[in-house]
Amino acid sequence: MAAKLQNAAADKEPRITLFVVLTCMVAGSGGLLFGYDLGISGGVTSMDSFLSKFFPEILAKMKNDRNVSNYCKFDSQLLMAFTSSLYISGFFASLLASPVTKRFGRRPSMLFGAVLFLAGAGLSGAGFNLLTVILGRILFGASIGFTNQSIPLYISEMAPPKNRGTMNGFFEICISIGLLAANLINYGTEKIKAGWGWRLSLALAALPASVLLIGALFLPETPSCIIHRNGDSQKASRILQKIRGTDDVHDELNSLISAAADASRGASEHPLRRLLRRNYRPHIVMAFLLPAFRQFTGINFITFYAPVMFRTIGFKESASLMSAGMTRLTATICTLATMAVVDKLGRRKFFLLGGTLMIVALVMVGGIMALNLGDQGAMRDGYAYLVLALLCIYVAGFSWSWGLLPWLVASEIFPLEIRSTGQSIFVASDFFFGAWIAQSMLSILCYMKFGVFFLFGGFVVLMSLFVFWFLPETKELPLEEMGKVWEDHWFWKRFVELDEEKGNNKNVQIA
Repeated sequence: MAAKLQNAAADKEPRITLFVVLTCMVAGSGGLLFGYDLGISGGVTSMDSFLSKFFPEILAKMKNDRNVSNYCKFDSQLLMAFTSSLYISGFFASLLASPVTKRFGRRPSMLFGAVLFLAGAGLSGAGFNLLTVILGRILFGASIGFTNQSIPLYISEMAPPKNRGTMNGFFEICISIGLLAANLINYGTEKIKAGWGWRLSLALAALPASVLLIGALFLPETPSCIIHRNGDSQKASRILQKIRGTDDVHDELNSLISAAADASRGASEHPLRRLLRRNYRPHIVMAFLLPAFRQFTGINFITFYAPVMFRTIGFKESASLMSAGMTRLTATICTLATMAVVDKLGRRKFFLLGGTLMIVALVMVGGIMALNLGDQGAMRDGYAYLVLALLCIYVAGFSWSWGLLPWLVASEIFPLEIRSTGQSIFVASDFFFGAWIAQSMLSILCYMKFGVFFLFGGFVVLMSLFVFWFLPETKELPLEEMGKVWEDHWFWKRFVELDEEKGNNKNVQIA
């Protein structure tokens, strides 16, 4: 009898099924789009063939003008506009993505993003002038605005609570793989003597877009989204049974129905206005600050301009691209390691461990460049390779902390009624600060020189303290119970109000 009861309990327990793993992997492949674009743009802007066609004055300054500071050779507002146009476009697209994702579903939003990325690849690869190339990047940004908004939501709603961190890691690992692939492709296309290698690099963006487009055609919609949009509990139940590997999904289905009912009660109120309620204060703070902090780690400065920076400290064109590829290989390996244990060890420990490594690496890089790289000339090989090693440590720390975890935490913390809007604010904030970094950092590097690394190190200290004091642990907690983390937190509990009609906290009603 006892054995039968144990078997019955085991049947009810959600488990990792092959179907849910494949589903989350296909959705996570959308990270290839973001990663590939980040990596490819940094590489082509260091290629002589690309610079000679669109930015000849920078190439001349880099090769012939010995009076220009090492830190200022790539300082060009137009070059930075090429990079930042992606983020500006993504900012507006992410705001538009919220009502689209909420009304039509997570899956159509992913499909639309893949189509936009395909169009951007064609326009960029065929680019006959700078305007055409920038228009292609605008399409890239619009695509990523939709995919970055919908994919983390999709994975979190599909994944079992105890494995949500690992499943969300598919998105971040695909970003790293996309970056690594872009670096390797840049390394190969740079060697094309005819000078059209940059076109091939940009046009090959069609490959990751095709992977997502074809894969998303076969994805089901999430049970939570199905119930919220049309109330089809039978269809939601069938999908739940398939992804949970058990026929008994009654309790989870009821939680989803309850959350959808709570969300529909305030459907007439605009989501942005609802977010201003006091009991959503913790959510909106995290949605704004986590992506802002992520940008102020300096990662996109390193990602975009790593090839440029390696050329600044003395590496040749091919060596600079290969060095950037080494940092991305490090990131990919470390992201895989984080995925394996983040659900057991928790989010906060990885934030703090990764932050510590980043602080040490940034301070040491700044110190080495202060002592060994002047305004003219190159750094000695030994110090240049030491900078490369330290940047690999920095990227490892980022991969363990601010790479994967902000996306994961943001996809967990929002109640169903504000989930799509909250994720849009997160993505829009990431794009907004990303655009600021991309448009200003070469000028800041020119002005602050090596001090820029101390600046980023100081930011990481501040954000690590914020995590220590204000970010609650969210591991293994079902989405419908996530409100408890705010109720029990020493600071945020003062903002969490009771629902007077129910006598229950609204934040507990999460699906």
